[in-house]
Amino acid sequence: MSSAPIGIFDSGIGGTSIWKEIQKLLPNESTIYLADSKNAPYGEKSKEQILQLSIKNTELLLEKGSKIIVVACNTATTNAIDYLRKNYNVPFIGIEPAIKPAALQSKSKSIGILATKGTLSSSLFHSTSENHAEGIKIIEKEGTGLVPLIESGKVNSDETKTLLRTYLKPMLEKGIDYLVLGCTHYPYLIPVLKEMLPTTVQIIDSGEAVARQTRAVLGKTDLGNASEETGIYKFYSNSDMYILKSLLNDVDAEIEVSYLDF
Repeated sequence: MSSAPIGIFDSGIGGTSIWKEIQKLLPNESTIYLADSKNAPYGEKSKEQILQLSIKNTELLLEKGSKIIVVACNTATTNAIDYLRKNYNVPFIGIEPAIKPAALQSKSKSIGILATKGTLSSSLFHSTSENHAEGIKIIEKEGTGLVPLIESGKVNSDETKTLLRTYLKPMLEKGIDYLVLGCTHYPYLIPVLKEMLPTTVQIIDSGEAVARQTRAVLGKTDLGNASEETGIYKFYSNSDMYILKSLLNDVDAEIEVSYLDF
């Protein structure tokens, strides 16, 4: 199994921000990435819909021989990962907003969280907030409309910037010094966010931590690839592949991007 791929899925192209961190840390590991853009965004679907989509993606990744699965979607993690871990015999790596490090480092004791409705309304999100953010004021905002814009390649559009200003305004009024990005699509907004935010506000996401956790689990389970050769990187999308390919242009590696009806 050591040479088998790491499976990764997301409700579209956003999870490529996680994939890049994994590829940077574990370049010898092969990966299979599923971009379920046809069903994006997951954050506006019911818990049952999110669960069924997560099951579909998991079973496809297992059919393709994945040895471990990274749920590169905050909404799928918070709504489905417990079920997946109980019902499939492979390790799962989940993602949740980086509330803990933001809360620990905040000087103003006020942090902002930009996430989808599906993440913010989940029980896992609320338990994480309660366990790690005592004495911290959390200003939550649903990033409604942002995922479809990112999926359409409109990161720098006026529409995106207008939405971001609307979502950031109440956070800045409350004096946040950390902005937690609670959706794997949102790291692609960081250049735009940096233009809008004062230098006193730090942006934090989960990508690097997820990559480290993936490495740790591979080590504990003896599933790491012993080969020093560069991995094989395969991406599958069930929608237009142009935006997906454009997000991977900065990766110095051979990448295979294919359409798959799933």
